[in-house]
Amino acid sequence: MERTIYTQLLEWKHSTDRKPLILLGARQVGKTYILKQFGSREFSNMVYINCHNNEFMASLFTDFDIKRVVYQIGVQTGQKITPGKTLLFIDEIQEVHNGIASLKYFCEDLRELHVVVAGSLLGISLREDESFPVGKVNTMKMFPMTFSEFLIASGRGALAEAIGKLDYETMRLLNEECIDRLRQYFFTGGMPEAVANWLQHHDPKSVRKIHTEILESYYIDFAKHTKTMVRHIRMVWDSIPAQLAKENKKFIFGLVKKGARAAQFEESLQWLVDAGLVFRVNRCKMPRQPLKFYADSSAFKIYLLDCGLLATLCETEPADILLGSKAFVEFKGAFTENYVIQQLTAKQNLPTYYYSKDNSTQEVDFLVQTAERIVPLEVKAEENVKSKSLSTFVNVDFKELSIKGLRCSMKPYIDQGWMENIPLYAVEAYWK
Repeated sequence: MERTIYTQLLEWKHSTDRKPLILLGARQVGKTYILKQFGSREFSNMVYINCHNNEFMASLFTDFDIKRVVYQIGVQTGQKITPGKTLLFIDEIQEVHNGIASLKYFCEDLRELHVVVAGSLLGISLREDESFPVGKVNTMKMFPMTFSEFLIASGRGALAEAIGKLDYETMRLLNEECIDRLRQYFFTGGMPEAVANWLQHHDPKSVRKIHTEILESYYIDFAKHTKTMVRHIRMVWDSIPAQLAKENKKFIFGLVKKGARAAQFEESLQWLVDAGLVFRVNRCKMPRQPLKFYADSSAFKIYLLDCGLLATLCETEPADILLGSKAFVEFKGAFTENYVIQQLTAKQNLPTYYYSKDNSTQEVDFLVQTAERIVPLEVKAEENVKSKSLSTFVNVDFKELSIKGLRCSMKPYIDQGWMENIPLYAVEAYWK
């Protein structure tokens, strides 16, 4: 399957100041697949070695003599490693001692060799027994497939291109198909294995089984990479459906455990954020550049990394997602908001917060910062698309700032002057 990160990999390959590359991402987002595809297409040969349960790799980094390391990898794999022609791909590098630390010496002593490594964020970013090679590596983040990538995998690349160009007239003509495919994406999410299975078999039970296995692997990782926080991490994780089911989706520690305080669970929550398994969206008090100046980290919302996994975690009936709007209405738009933040996060250059008042129920789902402006974004999953909070925000509270609002809904495009409405399936394409 084609992934948009491929373009970034090509830029890395041809960069004159290239360093060893770490591809970061949660488990099952497709890191190994895309790097193997990249290596086979763009290099004379690729040397792939997986560190998981690999005795050879476990004993390889006795020192940081990189020429010896490369020579021995070549002997072990039976392949010639030629700088400039070979891609050396070390997978699950967090599994071996000094593997991550060795990247510093690849950079200093054999920089002409293209080296990529991949591993779970659970291991790479949180390994405590060795130093991270700050300044000696390039990093990229990989996320679950976006809706446009889902369309391309579905054989609808032309439709993805039309949406990418914000061709609203074509979208209007193909609106029913777009909505149908969006519902499929809500169900499958962006985990490549789940997407591939759905496109081949269209069997909800099979997709749900894949989601369940992925979630179970995360539970195993909780225990594998932590000791004292395991119980708290699981409690925070298991509270996410209840957090998102509320009308006000602000994260409440009391829903994790009755009487719980932030001090008890903040570290465990941050662990999930650092691991790439949840997205944290902080509150912002003022829609001015840069939003970070006005952030309130004491109030925030938490979303799952993937809307398909969220559906499974919530035990939502597949038919409610694929065939109707029941799940989205009853769940107060949580799936739709999760979908939107998933698309925004994949853009990687869009600081995103939310807005609420201290003394009222008024809330704007997201505040998005672009290079040109601040965009208040309201997400609607139901047929009722009245935007009272957004209207008050734009036309009353911050009228002097001349901010234009944005609403994402199942409705076609319309420009109402103070606000644009775009179809939900165009939310990824809207941000240039």
